[in-house]
Amino acid sequence: MAVAGHEMEHHTTTGIDHRKLLMWIFLASECLFFGALISTYLIFRNDSIVGPYPDEILNIPVTSTSTFVLLMSSLTMVLAVYGAQHGRVVMMRTMLLATIVLGIAFLGFQTYEFRSFGAEGLVPSTNQFGATFFVLTGFHGTHVGVGILYLTSLLLASFRRTGLGRERALHVDIAGLYWHFVDIVWIVIFTIIYLMPQH
Repeated sequence: MAVAGHEMEHHTTTGIDHRKLLMWIFLASECLFFGALISTYLIFRNDSIVGPYPDEILNIPVTSTSTFVLLMSSLTMVLAVYGAQHGRVVMMRTMLLATIVLGIAFLGFQTYEFRSFGAEGLVPSTNQFGATFFVLTGFHGTHVGVGILYLTSLLLASFRRTGLGRERALHVDIAGLYWHFVDIVWIVIFTIIYLMPQH
């Protein structure tokens, strides 16, 4: 919307655009959501009566690779935001595409892990570990999938005649906040599930 030839500002009293502030509020609520899931996992992870148990089934090398892939997607997301902020549209598009591809690769690793666990007899109904593991990592994977759709919509919109408009940098920056949040949550999940010793 424009007023007297100038684009209307959307800032709140904090000086932050209200759309960006809304994303921060949403991510804060997501912290509570994942906090509850992680707490549930920690409470019940050692209460399984039957196997397979975490130390018998977790494949740390494979998951470490998928974690590296997701971390690299954070780097490409930073570069996409940089490109958007500095008017380098080709760079922005390339880095958005790279982020999308890396996100899809991460989901590919997760699908492989879920299928291999299922082949070894671990499904959500097997034991407490299976139930909490699949719920926690499954919801995270869902968030990655939503992020991929979000970034894909931005990438496709950038090819319109008007591109992403004058607020291109803000749109990509807000998407970057969501993507970095998903990456940070995975680091916490990876540390708790795969690196913390099981008792």
